This record gives sequence, C-alpha cells and structure tokens, in this order.
Amino acid sequence: MNKVILKAQDLDGYLTQEDNKRIATMDALYREAMVSFNILNTSKSKQEAKKEESRLIDLYNQMGSFMQDICKSEPRIQVYSFVSPQENHGEASRLIAKLRDINTGRNEFVYYIQRAFEMLFNLAYSAKTSQKNYLIVKTPVTVPVQNYAVHKIPNLDDQLSNTVMCVMLRGALLPSMIISKEIQEYSSTGYLTPFALFKIKRDDTKSEDTMEYVLDLERSYFNLEDLDGKDLLFADPMNATGGSLVTIVKFLQNNGVKPKSIKFFNVISALKGSLRVVRAVENITIYTLWMDPSLNESAYIMPGLGDAGDRINGKDEDEHPRDMLRLVADYGTNITGLYRSQIRVIEETVLHR
Repeated sequence: MNKVILKAQDLDGYLTQEDNKRIATMDALYREAMVSFNILNTSKSKQEAKKEESRLIDLYNQMGSFMQDICKSEPRIQVYSFVSPQENHGEASRLIAKLRDINTGRNEFVYYIQRAFEMLFNLAYSAKTSQKNYLIVKTPVTVPVQNYAVHKIPNLDDQLSNTVMCVMLRGALLPSMIISKEIQEYSSTGYLTPFALFKIKRDDTKSEDTMEYVLDLERSYFNLEDLDGKDLLFADPMNATGGSLVTIVKFLQNNGVKPKSIKFFNVISALKGSLRVVRAVENITIYTLWMDPSLNESAYIMPGLGDAGDRINGKDEDEHPRDMLRLVADYGTNITGLYRSQIRVIEETVLHR
C-alpha cells in the first residue's frame, strides 16, 4: 500500500528536555482544573460552586500566563490573544467560547469558523506592511451619475503571489478555502491559490502515546514539483498533536521539496502540538487564535471543542467516508457560491490528476 506512517514516538523525539518539563507542568495544572470540573459538576451548594469557580478562574489565569511566557521564547508560535492589542482579546475570547459551546449548531459553528480564519489571515499578513493598494469599486448608485468608491487595503502582493494551499483533508477543507478566498480578495490581481490535497488520518484506536499518522498517497492529489520553492499554507481548525502536519512536511522534504516558507493556521492549538511542530519544521510559523493547555489520553485537546471536522461537515458513515467532491457538495449553495473559485480549482485538482 502506498502510505506513509509517522508514529507518536517520532514526534516526541523533536521535543527538548525543557519542552517536556513545561508540558508536564501544564498537565499538572490542568489536572488540578479537572478536580474543579468534578466539583462544579456535582456540587449542590451555591457557596461551594462559587468558591470552586474562583479557584478555576485562578488556575486558568496561571495556565494562560505560563503559556504566554513559553510563546515569548518561541516567536514562531503566534497566538492571537498573546500578540494582538488588548482591545482585540475580547473578540477572540467570545468567538472561541461560541465555538466551544456544545449548544452551537452546525450553521453557527461554520459562521464562527469563517470569522476565525479571517482574523488569523489578518494576524499573519495585514500588519506586516505599510504599503497600500487601491480598490476602485463601481457601486449600485447611478443618480445623478454612476458612482465609484475608492478604498485602500494593504499591499500584500509580494507575500501572496507564491502561495500554495495545502489541505489536510476533511476538517481542513473549509478553512483552507477561507484562507484562499482571503488571498484572492487581498491580491490586486485576484490571485487564486493552487491547491495540494493530502489524505491523512490518525489512528484513533490508539492512545496519544502510541498514535500513528497515516498519509494515503493513493487518495492524495498533488505534484511535488508544484510545491518546491513555494510558500506553503496549511489551515486546520485544531492542532492537537502536530502529527498530521509533520507527516506531510517530512514526506515532502524527503522527496526533494524545499518550501520557501510554511504557515500553519489554527483556531485552537494545544501547547504540546505547537511545540512539536516548530521543533520538527525549521521554516514554519504557527498562527493560532487560541492555545489550550493539554491533551487527553486519546490525543484530543482539552478543554477543546470536540471534533471540528464533524461539527463543520457532519459525521461520515463509518463504512462510506466521503471523498473531497462529496464534502464540497454537502456544504450547500451558500458555501459553494461564496467559494466557487476555490471549489473550481479543487475540482480540477481532483479530476485532472
């Protein structure tokens, strides 16, 4: 079978001794938080619950400060709430709260995912130039003459013109389309990113310590020569362990691909996954809206937000997983109409392999 497999112990080999100490400290703090979870979940006393809420707030403040200190020493991990102006933090926090909420339905979840990746695009690109492009827009107002509007936007052409969107399939499909759409809109030429599609899956029957990441080359769609020397972009709602990203990048590098740069966009990234990625891949920068402290034994982020792929796409039938084109079809007319240019490129990539 034409597959590439990366194991959890290979990933852990990239972590430094200091990384492991920090991860252990964070895990210990989160275990304390879980004690509070149990008390809050079972307490019948308002006074006891109030006391435990105060303790939980204190623990989360400790964890947040600790993660912020860690990220200050690693500039390739850019966390929105750590590096953006203080007045923007409330927006990010409220957005993450809506995504985490078990009561947030699929349509609303997709709406907040779109907002999240637009914010991440701005974090990665818009603040990095003082140059401007001008957009002259023809408006619907025709009295007394046809009206036009002039708008200034950041000139990002040099940063965008070499980019390729790399999709780690399923949950990453819509986020990748969102980032590609942002690039198209900010480019003065309407640059439409090529897409490279990778079919990768982790073996969820295994634990975090024994996890395997399987890249299925037979069901992936890309040309190695089209990726060499390019700025590769990956967008995934969650970065739990970093295993899928590292598996793909190491495969590309082992086959002679030398990316000019790599950017990894996440709504939520676990501390351990972030550290693994930047230790394993030299020329990568992670842009994440929020950092979570820990992983459970099944390698899911805690507190996390559940399976982002299922919440965006709906669940697959176990025996009949959907391919790329069926996922696109299931998005419905609102999504397919908004991202029609991106979908056309994806369809061409799959059908003209």
